[in-house]
Amino acid sequence: MAPLRFAANLDWLFTERPALPERLEAAARAGFRAAELPEPYAWDPALLRGAADRAGLALVLINTPPGDQDKGEKGLGAVPGRQAAFREGLALAVKYAKALGCLRIHLMAGRVPAGTERTAMAPEMEATFIENLRYAADILAQEDMTGLLEPMNSRITDPRYFLTTPHQAAAILEKVGRPNLWLQLDIFHCQIMDGNLTQTLKTYFPLIGHIQIGQVPGRHEPDSPGEVNFPYLFQLLESLGYEGYVGCEYTPQGDTLEGLGWLHAYWASRGRQQRRW
Repeated sequence: MAPLRFAANLDWLFTERPALPERLEAAARAGFRAAELPEPYAWDPALLRGAADRAGLALVLINTPPGDQDKGEKGLGAVPGRQAAFREGLALAVKYAKALGCLRIHLMAGRVPAGTERTAMAPEMEATFIENLRYAADILAQEDMTGLLEPMNSRITDPRYFLTTPHQAAAILEKVGRPNLWLQLDIFHCQIMDGNLTQTLKTYFPLIGHIQIGQVPGRHEPDSPGEVNFPYLFQLLESLGYEGYVGCEYTPQGDTLEGLGWLHAYWASRGRQQRRW
């Protein structure tokens, strides 16, 4: 069984450094070989690519732009009436992904509009999402890129986010019917919404293109106190033959580097001594 590959999410890790290029360097010094840059848009992509190349880091995931954050937007994929803005954001994401050498884009679904009810809006939002995903899949296919759908929990993190469970995402992926769209499964969100992680991973494994981790309920390091047995889950993913990246999307309890003992323990348990993972 091949060991898992971990990527540092630089919106969450190494925030001791204010600038993304510095975080890239810090991640590489810590031993990472890959990084997620969810929101790179405030930076020149050539500058980020240069910093990543010098650090020896692969950039493996970005998000589509969130939309108008002053108006509470968090993605536009499923938001009725915002199709034109979604396409503009997708074009920008593809431009950045190409410059960064990144082949995966998280296509953010967005929130149920304020002042409306989820159940009433669900049919229209799903139809909008399907329309936008088919458009996105065709654009991404031209660049040999993958689009990802990430369910986010509505119980703690975002009560109005549209896409909330792997079951909902799988149903939408089936309706869209494009081979370059996959499920992005965040263990933190999945545990809060569904639990039953073993069966969920086995059931949806054929659809999974990317995984992210964070302990529940605090969203800290995998070895912090919480509900999830990550050593078991890592072994399960290995046994399933998972070959993608595992994004480290959690809030360190203290210094990022000092909190990486769980990752050292993972490698030590597999008889590996090298620092680079």
